Amino acid sequence: MFDIIIKGGTLPDGRVSDIGIEAGRIKAVEPLDAEAGEVIDATGDLVSPPFVDPHFHLDATQSYGMPRINQSGTLLEGIGLWGELKKVMTVDDMVERALTYCDWAASMGLLAIRSHVDTCDDTLKGVEAMLHVKSAVKDYIDLQLVAFPQDGLYRDPTARENTIRALDMGVDVVGGIPHFERTMADGAASVRDLCEMAAQRGLQVDMHCDESDDPMSRHIETLAYETQRLGLEGRVNGSHLSSMHSMDNYYVSKLLPLIAEAGVSAVPNPLINIMIQGRQDTFPKRRGMTRVKEMQAHGITVGWGQDCVLDPWYSLGTADMLDVAFMGMHVAQMSAPQEMARCFDMVTHQNAAIMGLPDYGLHVGANASLVILDAANPIEALRLRPTRLCVISKGRVISRTPRMDATLSLPKRPATMNRRHATPLD
Repeated sequence: MFDIIIKGGTLPDGRVSDIGIEAGRIKAVEPLDAEAGEVIDATGDLVSPPFVDPHFHLDATQSYGMPRINQSGTLLEGIGLWGELKKVMTVDDMVERALTYCDWAASMGLLAIRSHVDTCDDTLKGVEAMLHVKSAVKDYIDLQLVAFPQDGLYRDPTARENTIRALDMGVDVVGGIPHFERTMADGAASVRDLCEMAAQRGLQVDMHCDESDDPMSRHIETLAYETQRLGLEGRVNGSHLSSMHSMDNYYVSKLLPLIAEAGVSAVPNPLINIMIQGRQDTFPKRRGMTRVKEMQAHGITVGWGQDCVLDPWYSLGTADMLDVAFMGMHVAQMSAPQEMARCFDMVTHQNAAIMGLPDYGLHVGANASLVILDAANPIEALRLRPTRLCVISKGRVISRTPRMDATLSLPKRPATMNRRHATPLD
């Protein structure tokens, strides 16, 4: 007897199958004629592994407008505002806001998040708060924390010491921001230093890298080199990589094979970067997006990240990774059917690979975490960003949402509409 059977769902690869869940694991992916504690009818609905966000800032979420609005909309003003804000925030403030966001995430089928937490604060309030949140949500969300020296590992006088303290406290991943150091040389040195920390501790690296319009911001080259020098292949991610949109094409033709050879992954954050990059441009105005399709053509693992929701850098946002993929699809001009389907894969399997999530997916033996969407396939899910009808985390139903079909009172027309649109009344 299964705990849950999901009947007749359509998987992302187009197969129609039942899924049997027992003791928090997927035990069968095949037609099932068996008893279960609960049977969920998913006929005509998309059944997907959970959404994954490999780049977020939980310590800052929902702080928009405090102490004031980012009037310039730039990255640097946002960093300045955050510097003021973190001095007056309390642990309880950050915990409450982060837990609220995690509730939003769970309802949207977002069940794994990698969150950067600022270590440029001698009290490490943010680290304390996010470790508490990680423990509080562990039964339904897999939360990884990145030790992130927001003001620069060397630029901030105590950031290096505090980053080490954060790792000693149990933070999972080593982060950095080399383009915010005072010089290019310091930026390159910070990459080397942080990668050595990760190698010594057996940890992953996830670095804010070249989030700039400056084509000479080339720290991703150093990150790829240090990854190979230290044997970190497959454990390193470069986030943003925005400067690549401005780089000389010849240099990029050299750079992309180096990133691929080093096994470094990439996470652009389309909602945020198209909003904050190119602010000094008139026209033509740069998009703020790294070279997604070119990287994928070289075999580089690329995901999509949410980055921010209602904070000093971004005044909008939800916990919906389909919003992120939808925007990324447009800005990266991924319009062919296989490219659109790949955008869905980027917020599921590719992001899970970047985070190194074990037992992820819809195969026998995987963790029984999944989401049922009111859509027929991944491309339709991107088009509609539909209702998450049911979210299951680790074998337990944690969220249900009724199907949202509108009822219209309109004159009769010969054309009929399927259930994913409004159904006219007679």
